Amino acid sequence: MTTDISLDADRAAWLPAFLRRLADGYRAEGLAAPAAEHLAEQQREQTEKWTLAAVREGGRTVGYAAVAVTDRDGSPVGRIGEVWTEPGRTELRPAVLAWAERWCAERGGRRIEVRVVGSDPLFDRYAVRGQTRVKELAATAVVPGGVTARPMTAEEYPLWRAEQDDAYVADIVRSGSHTEPEARAKSATDFARLLPEEMATPGHAFLVMEADGGPIGTGWLLHGFLPGVTFGYSLDVRPELRGRGFGRAAMAVGEQAVLAAGDRALMFNVFGGNEAAMGLYTSAGYRVLEEGRSRDVSGGPEA
Repeated sequence: MTTDISLDADRAAWLPAFLRRLADGYRAEGLAAPAAEHLAEQQREQTEKWTLAAVREGGRTVGYAAVAVTDRDGSPVGRIGEVWTEPGRTELRPAVLAWAERWCAERGGRRIEVRVVGSDPLFDRYAVRGQTRVKELAATAVVPGGVTARPMTAEEYPLWRAEQDDAYVADIVRSGSHTEPEARAKSATDFARLLPEEMATPGHAFLVMEADGGPIGTGWLLHGFLPGVTFGYSLDVRPELRGRGFGRAAMAVGEQAVLAAGDRALMFNVFGGNEAAMGLYTSAGYRVLEEGRSRDVSGGPEA
């Protein structure tokens, strides 16, 4: 039977099913149902920018491909929102993915990005650029090594803010997703969006971690990011003090702050290429909720 992929899909039928699949995927990876549904719902607005194609056999819809090409600092970047086929028809997925890649490439998207929930071998050729990790927390969080935490002062904030900008840019560049100028522009945009009132932005907590009477690191948390979930933007140990076990203590400090704020889970992102951090998070019980992956389809070494 002939398989046809065409741009006349029924978006009204696809969208609620897509959001349900996404929420179910988040739940399967350890996120509580209210948070999973809220996180999936955040994709609704993004889907309005996607072009939707239907995969049909004999006139019956057996799958979908959602694609887009957006401008990033003057360069087109492809985006695959979903490649889905109905249960029992997984053999169709490689062909649907190939169609999606061609669609993006024909519109100038030489780099194609995708968000992968859980594990999906269809995107094994796509390099990991970042991960979202999450952990449901126990009733208590014990901080080892005599490490304590206090609120950051207004005097400490400007230096911390500058250091965070530099660290964020370095992480983005190391992940391979952006050049340094692109990373600088992204950092400026993201910080302006996340902290429009700087230190006074509601919901954000800024911590200084200390041991033996001196600072060892800092933390930046957003409580209530999702129902019952705090987002950890950073839990950093000073570079000269790394390798002394403070990393795990910093994670425990963050977990303690999450519980004190009334949330029950901690979520954060880690950029690709940071293998040491990924190993620490895995050993501390943080699961991979989803991954940002990308592939160069211009004919270079990733193709």
